[in-house]
Amino acid sequence: MCDVTVRRIKIAAVLFLCGGGSAAWGQEASPWEGELHAATRLIAGASVKSTDVNWARAGIEIRLDPGWKTYWRYPGDSGVPPTLDFAGSENVKSVTALWPAPVRFADGAGGNSIGYVGTIVLPLRIIPDDARKPSSLRVKLGYAVCGKLCVPAEAELALTLPGKAGAEESLLAAAEARVPQRIQLGAVAGAAKGSPASAGIGIASVHREATGARERVVVVVTAPDGEPIDLFVEGPTPDWALPLPEPAGPSDDDTPGRRRFSFDLDGLPPGEHAKGAMLTLTAVSPAVAIEVETRLD
Repeated sequence: MCDVTVRRIKIAAVLFLCGGGSAAWGQEASPWEGELHAATRLIAGASVKSTDVNWARAGIEIRLDPGWKTYWRYPGDSGVPPTLDFAGSENVKSVTALWPAPVRFADGAGGNSIGYVGTIVLPLRIIPDDARKPSSLRVKLGYAVCGKLCVPAEAELALTLPGKAGAEESLLAAAEARVPQRIQLGAVAGAAKGSPASAGIGIASVHREATGARERVVVVVTAPDGEPIDLFVEGPTPDWALPLPEPAGPSDDDTPGRRRFSFDLDGLPPGEHAKGAMLTLTAVSPAVAIEVETRLD
C-alpha cells in the first residue's frame, strides 16, 4: 500500500472519531441543545415488535440546573406545560408521549405546581409508516424553566432511530418504569407477588360532598401505612384548572391503609358541570405510580 493511501485512511479515521462519526452516534442520542439553565436532547432505545403493531422507543431528555424546575402535562396552580410538535418527521405515523410521575413544588406565589427537577426523560412511542425502514424523528419542544423566575425555552431536536438497544437503553427504561400504571377504580398496583392487596396502591373511591356554598371532591387512596403518597387530578380537557388535592382529615369509617384527599370543585370552564365529568387521578409514591380514570358522580 502506498504512503498516500495510508495517509488517506488515517485522515478518514481521525475525521470519523472527531465528528465524521456523529451521524452514527446520533442514532442513539442527538447532540445536546443548551438553553438558559437547561439542556435537551433526543435518545433512542430498542424497538418493540408484536403481532399487532411495531413501534420504536425514544425519549426527550431534559437536564435542569440545580434549583430549577419544569412542568408536567398539567402544571397545577401556575406554570406552562411542555408543547411537542413532531412535524417534519419522516416515516412516522404517530407519536405518543408518556409522562413519568411528577412531584409537587411551591410556585412562589402561595400555590403549588406540578413538574420535574434534576434530569427527566419523557418517553416516546413511535409507530412508523413502514416498519421495514428507519424513522427520522424531529421535535420542536417548547417548555418553561423556573427558579425564582420562569424562563421560556425552545429546542429543535432530530434523531434517526436505530431500532436496537444502545447506550441510552437503561436511561430510557428507567423513565418508562416511572410512568404511572393505568388501573381501574378499586384496583391496586405495586404489591409484591404473594403479598396482600393492602401492600399496593390504588384509588378506592371518588365522590362529591357539599361544604356550604361550594362542593368538594373526596378521594380515598389505598396505600401501606407510612408510605408517602401524593395525588394529582386532571379534568376532561386542558382548560379545566382543578386545584391540587390536599390530605384531608380521617372520617369515622376510615380503616388502616386508607388516606383521604380532597379538593374544591373550582376552576371549571364556563358552562361546564362537575357531575358526569371524567377525571384522571394520579397517585404517586416513591416506588409506584398509578393513574385512574373515573366519572364523577
